[in-house]
Amino acid sequence: MAQSEVSQPPVEIYPREKADRRLAPNIPGRGKSRRSSDQRYAAELQVSVYTASEETTPVRCFSEDLSASGMLLHWPTDEPVPAVGDDYILRFTMPPGVLPEGYESRVRMPAQVARLASDEDGTTKVAVSFSRSIDKYLRLKKWLRLIASAVLLIALSVCAVVYMRQESVFYFMFDVPVFLYGIVASVFLVSRFAFSFFYSNVPVDENFTPGVTIVIPCFNEEEWIAKTIRCAVNQDYPSEKLEVILVDDGSTDKSMEEVRRVEKMIRKEISDDKFFAIEQPRNMGKRHALAAGALRAKFDLLVFVDSDSFLEPDAVRELVQPFRDPKMGAVSGRTEVQNKWTNALTKMQAVRYYVAFRFMKAAEGVFDSVTCLSGPLACYRKDLVLRYLSDWLNQKFFGYPATFGDDRSLTNFILAHHRTGYQDAAVCSTIVPSSMRTFFRQQMRWKRSWLRETLRASAFMWKKEPFMALSFYIGFLLPVLAPLVVVRSMIVVPLELGLFPYKYLMGILTTSMLMSASYLLFKRSNLWPYGIVFCAFYLFVLLWQLPVAVVTFWKSEWGTRNTAADVAAQEKLRYEQQMFVMPDGEVGAEGNAAPETHDSPPPKP
Repeated sequence: MAQSEVSQPPVEIYPREKADRRLAPNIPGRGKSRRSSDQRYAAELQVSVYTASEETTPVRCFSEDLSASGMLLHWPTDEPVPAVGDDYILRFTMPPGVLPEGYESRVRMPAQVARLASDEDGTTKVAVSFSRSIDKYLRLKKWLRLIASAVLLIALSVCAVVYMRQESVFYFMFDVPVFLYGIVASVFLVSRFAFSFFYSNVPVDENFTPGVTIVIPCFNEEEWIAKTIRCAVNQDYPSEKLEVILVDDGSTDKSMEEVRRVEKMIRKEISDDKFFAIEQPRNMGKRHALAAGALRAKFDLLVFVDSDSFLEPDAVRELVQPFRDPKMGAVSGRTEVQNKWTNALTKMQAVRYYVAFRFMKAAEGVFDSVTCLSGPLACYRKDLVLRYLSDWLNQKFFGYPATFGDDRSLTNFILAHHRTGYQDAAVCSTIVPSSMRTFFRQQMRWKRSWLRETLRASAFMWKKEPFMALSFYIGFLLPVLAPLVVVRSMIVVPLELGLFPYKYLMGILTTSMLMSASYLLFKRSNLWPYGIVFCAFYLFVLLWQLPVAVVTFWKSEWGTRNTAADVAAQEKLRYEQQMFVMPDGEVGAEGNAAPETHDSPPPKP
């Protein structure tokens, strides 16, 4: 195989929605959304069309698109053209990545011809309407069975965890450090899942629609930025209360060409004041791109969205609901994996993301103390962002500049004095690394920022609700001690006593089964076994990045992209000081008035 073939990136697989004739069909018109709930997806599937009796030879067709209620077929030229109202039986397979997760299945569905059309080349297109929606079909054929299986697996996993912890108590004195760690880790994990089941979304109040500015920082994202902008604009939210600001952070590819193309479409078809693009004079880092957007925003709530993340149409409406509580400082939405079907790596990340948000973050949300407002989708009160802006932009850790982990860092500034929440119904999807090299760099960056920001949060988390505080400190110690426990359990003890560490491995298996079964329960997806695979991958590979992160926390490389920060950090810092730090310490940029600084005392939580 040629070298060029080896280095080719994976082909990303994800559902491709059919474009609406309108640029943003979800923007409300006359008080309500104009969109149809029946989303169509591009789907070139082989379909066998039978008569109602299924006794004749089927007609072999190819579909053009597919929705929950019907599909569009390309009818063969050598077959008699059906008539509107004819009844047929359709047999086809929905492979992974055609429709959203959970829909992959074989289908046998009665359908009726709804309309006929012809292309310029004479191809006959036949639109058929299913006798019942695919949702109802799969609920009976697949989803109820998967839910029952998930409940059974969760019950078995909990029983196994309890049984193994009972043994740990019995053998406790045999190896106190390992068995104590196992007991604490099991209780911690089960408590996370238990509390997450008490979580509930803040219900939507249709009359609560505060002004919102969406800020999108962009650097070399020409492949995805157009879709990100369209999804941000295409919100089921009052148009006069929503603006979108994109800040290009010195991109060197064709990102800005894509931005200007979409900007022209928005100004032509929607409004001149709906979308604005700001170009930084040079690459300055993600924090400064977000800061430039925050300083330009005209509304009181800021929604930060990554440049490769795509909002669901109701994401903003859902995300603002917790702010009905005046003490709520910021809220995180849920992030799904857009390209989950690309390869085994993205499938593992899909399970990991869902568990991290729906269970771990939801458990923190019960106490209004979410410790990381995720970068792909989070909403902040603008006055709080401006209050802490100078410290956030110029943050250092042990004398070294903090150039990544912007979401955790800003979360800490907010969380120290305010509530932080989680709204599971506010959903976006993001593109995750599909190559191991990029993934490992991302994980190393995350671990360094996690270490830095968790140490910072340790100074104030003891002031929060007691159970939340205890969970936080335990959640910090467990990963830090994990490498030592693994070495002792899988290397030291087996060598000393000649025993295979089957109990330790069984404990890992049962806890990973609990995670995977919970994913199956909520997502009804065939991806659930990848939760077990990810736990093994974490144990044998990712876990060992943490000791490296501890001794290299000072490094400032972004890791997943080649930015100026990677090669010219000192030069960039000098430029940042000129642009954002005034002589008197206030924050400003390109003629903007300096906002109120953090010198005023923060309100009590």
